[in-house]
Amino acid sequence: MGSIYLIRHGQASFGADDYDVLSTTGVRQAQVLGQHLAELGLSFDRCLSGDLRRQQDTASNALAQFARVGLPSPVVETDAAFNEFDADAVIRALLPDLLPEEPQALHILRNAAQNRGEFQRIFVLIIDRWLSGHYDPPGLESWLGFVERVQGGLQRILEQADNTQKIAVFTSGGTITALLHLITQMPARQAFELNWQIVNTSLNQFKFRGREVALASFNSHAHLQLLKDPDLITFR
Repeated sequence: MGSIYLIRHGQASFGADDYDVLSTTGVRQAQVLGQHLAELGLSFDRCLSGDLRRQQDTASNALAQFARVGLPSPVVETDAAFNEFDADAVIRALLPDLLPEEPQALHILRNAAQNRGEFQRIFVLIIDRWLSGHYDPPGLESWLGFVERVQGGLQRILEQADNTQKIAVFTSGGTITALLHLITQMPARQAFELNWQIVNTSLNQFKFRGREVALASFNSHAHLQLLKDPDLITFR
């Protein structure tokens, strides 16, 4: 059987003006992941990434570790199907209807770095509305549209793959969640409960034969745990 390894990007710059930049910790996480994979001798026949900077920089920092020990790694291909959903757009579109129930929500979201717990609570409320499909304004990528986009990316991989290949996809937590939803048929809200647990640079493995795909492992982050540094285990 072939394997698809979905790799979440390293820690991004939460609370900064540009979230789509790896933090210092995020760069370190990607390097540790690459070292770990190289030590295991795990090589990839193909590597893909979304076109977000945090995804591509995670890929480059991880795969650079292969070259250091003389292992080959393929050129990273780009497929925007594996981009994260636009969380900022979802928040902007769905927040106004939430404000009567949560009048402090705007302040919390504007000061997210100082209100992480409250930010997560408000974000979950907004995501629940997005998943329901009852609040989608024109122009916003819906949950169903997002799932369809991600499914298209997976289908393209399977169409081009043979059953012996190992394929890495550097992507994001929401994308991994959509694929869990598709492959396991778990309800969307249940899948998002798992989303909140996905560690930066974790490995998630799918096995495939032809068009048949099954979940083999979820959220493996032994490469970080082995360093015994709690600061390396992050979720955003």
